[in-house]
Amino acid sequence: MTIAKRLRERGLIDHLDSSSRAAVRAGWRMLEPVIQPRDPQDVLDELVSAGINTSFEHCGVRQGVVFDSQTKPRRVHGARPLFYLLRRGRADGSLDRALLEQALAAGVEVRFNDRVTQTSGEMVLAGGPRRADIIAVGKIFDTDMADGAWLALDPALAPKGYAYLLVHRGRGTVASCMFTGFRDQASHLSETLAFFERHAGLCMKNPQPFGGFGNTRLLRTALQGGYPVIGEHAGFQDALAGFGLRYAIRSGRLAAESMIHGTSYRQAWRKTLQPTLRTGVVNRFLFNITGRRGIDFMLGHLARADTGEALRRAYRPSTLKRLLFPLARRRFRAPLADPSCTHENCDCIWCEHGTHNQSPNS
Repeated sequence: MTIAKRLRERGLIDHLDSSSRAAVRAGWRMLEPVIQPRDPQDVLDELVSAGINTSFEHCGVRQGVVFDSQTKPRRVHGARPLFYLLRRGRADGSLDRALLEQALAAGVEVRFNDRVTQTSGEMVLAGGPRRADIIAVGKIFDTDMADGAWLALDPALAPKGYAYLLVHRGRGTVASCMFTGFRDQASHLSETLAFFERHAGLCMKNPQPFGGFGNTRLLRTALQGGYPVIGEHAGFQDALAGFGLRYAIRSGRLAAESMIHGTSYRQAWRKTLQPTLRTGVVNRFLFNITGRRGIDFMLGHLARADTGEALRRAYRPSTLKRLLFPLARRRFRAPLADPSCTHENCDCIWCEHGTHNQSPNS
């Protein structure tokens, strides 16, 4: 980790504090390959250019199956990887383990379960989501299934979101990623498991539960007390799909470079990240107002074309999306009102977390 090492040598990093959420995030995850539609650099190449060794377990996925609202399977494909499959959690071969080992090798002191209460000197804020706009609940498991990637768009499985099943080398992850209906997460997960059993032959051995949550926001500065705010703590997540891993990596690098070179972090993230963040807000707005037939039509188009290229075009800023952004932003500014979750006697993933600021009524 070249940047971490340079920060350490210049006295800009003394230690990293972590609340150790690796167990919550365990299992297979999808890492989007391109964060800017016109940026040809693959995410793995970007990691290498930042001094990060990509020795962690990963696999480029070029094809998969998406089920529309009528449960019709649509086969999607791309000449380039649609996404990279990588492991999260504490196990050897996971991204978390690889980054931890590389940070330690760079001379960074890592403290687990040590919340910062006082600050001094240079600092980057990366405390994770501040609220739950998205939650994911699912199972990680062993399996004899063949490798594959499946996704389903059905409100019964994941309201305003999607359910997915990922299998690679005898290990699998199945989850419901929902944008509302949090209180009924158990029901949505049960529906998800039953769906993939019927339509993908889901077969789990040694299943273990997992869950997580995300936060999408549109910031003006991404600075707090003059300190750079990165990743999910800044709300840097795609508003449509909830992907945030590459935003976290990219914003972390931008913050480090601003400290090393004395440049403006605010200008850097606005130039690099803001265009696709705004496009994601418009895409989420269009998804929310589009009925099932419209979404099925869109899936048919994705299946007929190179899916990766079609998705890159969907995230390409355009005159139409710039015109739609003010309307989409007004709708987006209001938090996702989830009447099912009142924070009172609720066991959704967000409320079970327990360390966030509860609502005034709780």
